[in-house]
Amino acid sequence: MGSLKRKSDENPPGETPQKQVHRDNNGLMARVDDEPVACLHDVSYPEGYVPPPPSSAREGLEPAKVFPFTLDPFQSEAINCLEKGESVIVSAHTSAGKTVVALYAIAMSLRNNQRVIYTSPIKALSNQKFREFKEEFSDVGLMTGDVTIDPNASCLVMTTEIWRSMQYKGSEITREVAWVIFDEVHYMRDRERGVVWEESIVMAPKNSRFVFLSATVPNAREFADWVAKIHRQPCHIVYTDYRPTPLQHYIFPAGGDGLYLAVDENGKFREDSFQKAINALVPAGEGEKKKENGKWQKGLVMGRLGEDSDIFKMVKMIIQRQYDPVILFSFSKRECETLAMQMARMDLNGDGEKTNIETIFWSAMDMLSGDDKKLPQAKTFSIGLNMPAKTVVFTNVRKFDGDKFRWISSGEYIQMSGRAGRRGIDKRGVCILMVDEKLEPSTAKMMLKGSADCLNSAFHLSYNMLLNQLRCEDGDPENLLRNSFYQFQADRALPDLERQVKELEIERDSIIIEEEDNLKNYYNLLQQYESLKKDIHDIIFSPKYCLPFLQSGRLVSIQCTRSEETFSSFSIKDQVTWGVIINFQKVKTASEDDASRKPEDSNFTVDVLTRCVVNRDVIGKRTVKIVPLKEPGEPLVVSLSLSQINSLSSLRVHILNDLLPSEAREHTMKKVSEILSRFGEKGIPLLDPEDEMNIKSSSYQKAARRMEALESLFDKHEVAKSPLIEQKLKAFHKKQELTAKLKSIKKTMRTSTALAFKDELKARKRVLRRLGYVTSDDVLELKGKVACEISSADELTLTELMFNGVLKDVKVEEVVSLLSCFVWQEKLQDASKPREELDLLFVRLQDIARRVANVQLECKVQIDVESFVTSFRPDIMEAVYAWAKGSKFYEIMSVTPVFEGSLIRAIRRLEEVLQQLIQAAKSIGETELEAKFEEAVSKIKRDIVFAASLYL
Repeated sequence: MGSLKRKSDENPPGETPQKQVHRDNNGLMARVDDEPVACLHDVSYPEGYVPPPPSSAREGLEPAKVFPFTLDPFQSEAINCLEKGESVIVSAHTSAGKTVVALYAIAMSLRNNQRVIYTSPIKALSNQKFREFKEEFSDVGLMTGDVTIDPNASCLVMTTEIWRSMQYKGSEITREVAWVIFDEVHYMRDRERGVVWEESIVMAPKNSRFVFLSATVPNAREFADWVAKIHRQPCHIVYTDYRPTPLQHYIFPAGGDGLYLAVDENGKFREDSFQKAINALVPAGEGEKKKENGKWQKGLVMGRLGEDSDIFKMVKMIIQRQYDPVILFSFSKRECETLAMQMARMDLNGDGEKTNIETIFWSAMDMLSGDDKKLPQAKTFSIGLNMPAKTVVFTNVRKFDGDKFRWISSGEYIQMSGRAGRRGIDKRGVCILMVDEKLEPSTAKMMLKGSADCLNSAFHLSYNMLLNQLRCEDGDPENLLRNSFYQFQADRALPDLERQVKELEIERDSIIIEEEDNLKNYYNLLQQYESLKKDIHDIIFSPKYCLPFLQSGRLVSIQCTRSEETFSSFSIKDQVTWGVIINFQKVKTASEDDASRKPEDSNFTVDVLTRCVVNRDVIGKRTVKIVPLKEPGEPLVVSLSLSQINSLSSLRVHILNDLLPSEAREHTMKKVSEILSRFGEKGIPLLDPEDEMNIKSSSYQKAARRMEALESLFDKHEVAKSPLIEQKLKAFHKKQELTAKLKSIKKTMRTSTALAFKDELKARKRVLRRLGYVTSDDVLELKGKVACEISSADELTLTELMFNGVLKDVKVEEVVSLLSCFVWQEKLQDASKPREELDLLFVRLQDIARRVANVQLECKVQIDVESFVTSFRPDIMEAVYAWAKGSKFYEIMSVTPVFEGSLIRAIRRLEEVLQQLIQAAKSIGETELEAKFEEAVSKIKRDIVFAASLYL
């Protein structure tokens, strides 16, 4: 298959392309003259762009680099763009060969005696690329903050943060740069660090050209349009879904004994095989439970850790079938450590390989002290960054994203699964997804067959950014915001938002309701009632009150499953049915890493026998619908959360030991129906919350009395007996929803038509003036010059700490210990309180942080004061203090409940902060503090924590 491009010299803007071009919704070409293509090539032009006349300057030039293999179409297309001196974004799968484009850009720059910058998101990746490029081209330097090698080289490898810093400081180098290569530019969507990419791209030298290397992103065209607009130059898009090595995707159902091919190497979803995997996971027709040793257990478990565990058997099978080398992805630090210890029992290497491994290992270990060699863990993530593999295994499909635990997205799965399959070695790569009963079939299918994540802006304002903009001679915060990708995407969404507003207004105005004012009052009363009902339910069904009453055999009322949205959520009487409790259990919603979670915060599920209807859709997805007892269905045990239970009866029935036979379940449900008939209209008696459940909470009593008062108002209300009250309420509810949606969209439109962050920018400027960082004319004061240098910690709190004399009055070791509170973000359950002198320092830090937060709140910056104050954690103060005092790392680890890697990362980040403080002190002539910070660096920068990268 050939490649496709729209040549800018043949078809400039305004002219008709020579071939018919079809584009998808993102603007990318799909095919030409019905001919399928291996790579999609388009180009974005800035508005009013006039292509320069063809130049003969490059004619006759030899290629900057010749590769010893045939280039793929997307590589050839991208290289042609470079030779024309035009920017390009290359969007392709992991391991597709994007580095070829970077190599050519470097070779071309060196051939043309131009300076080129290569940026990456991770220091370890920068180290690795430096070594690769140094072997290829001698004129290469490295700048990562940790290490600087040959900073005047023509090709400089650095982290994106360093490149941003160089631009803010007006480094002479930035004026000489002809090409900037942004590797892994999809990091721009990263919630915390993505803004660095946007700043760097917006501020880049206007004469520079760009090479953006990215994983597959559906909206690559949108990104190119943005670059073309802000830099007034063409930006090409070279996009390919082509994988040099095709992938096969297998599912391993937890507790099972085999693999099931879910997606073949042609990308075809295997419906039958997929359903077999799901059926092996949850036995069809018998609900979500399996009875073992007389107890009901939820689903199927992964097995004990050891030689009989699923993962051990999996790896053993992979080795036997020669599917190695293999990468195991786990999203839990604790599990990673456990699995590593487990796999150590396998003998995976031949004698020759063992000799080579020992040589490499001990040459690296010889750099460490004798004590550090005794540590169970001595190297880190950076070793395996670019490890080629034939197979990848996902031990879990849930991860913590900083806020919550969630399923991995299809984009994340695409990125990680792309590590499978070595080009030129493997005919195909193998991906194995280990799943358990919590994963719905539809979720698995979306994960395996879903699309890559879009590249959306994660832009946000920071005080460091704002101060650096004000410091620069030509800096302009508003210009940065105006040119951000965030603003670009907001502006682009405007026409669609306007269309939505018109449609919603027409729909809202078409709803005509009689007695609307009276109905509004009644509706508001119902909302209050629902809110109170929820408050009361939450109290009654909090674990401390309800757990003693969740005994086997107790009757419970539960909500019926609605087949479609109805307005009965605003009715006083909801449609409920009845069931019988079989069992309950605690469900851990966080991983073992979340040690801060309290036992009383845990969720519980209740196994309830009730009447259900089971349906299967076209792909075999099984849905269970709870129905009233009188309706047709089958008795099944379903797992419900406490929030799904309406009330607890004071009655219990005897249930049989074995409920697997349907006859036994039907017999129990017959008893429930008989009880319902016996009590008739009076209804089944419920447990009294105060007398029987012993709930003496004042908040419960207050809500219950208020609820009784509301119930009496309903009967007296003049609308209550109005004909068709339910239909009128439903219509009014719909109208309210449309009004709220319109309000939300119009607010979004206001922020789009104006500057997206305009109000926040004003608020943050007020903060800086109030705290004395800038003058009323936005000129930097001393504090502002200090905060400019701090980007690895909270700049305001740290600057205030410095100017309050806290860091000047204490010992070096205490400074280091206190600064650890700025870089430690994990939560420890068993962290010991620091010694008195350190604790007093921490209290001073909290006082300053609270003052900084309150000033921001007063200046209309949205901030949760207490959350901000508690974000500074004292958990590793003692450990860092001991490290600064010269203790051995193994001694610290023996008394500190943290992972080695977590502590090492924190100390390395701490060194970054100290280096920034050194520059900050130097910028205002504080020589005493500068010397103190330099001494602090010398005390912590030693041994295994700062062992050199294997790539250098």
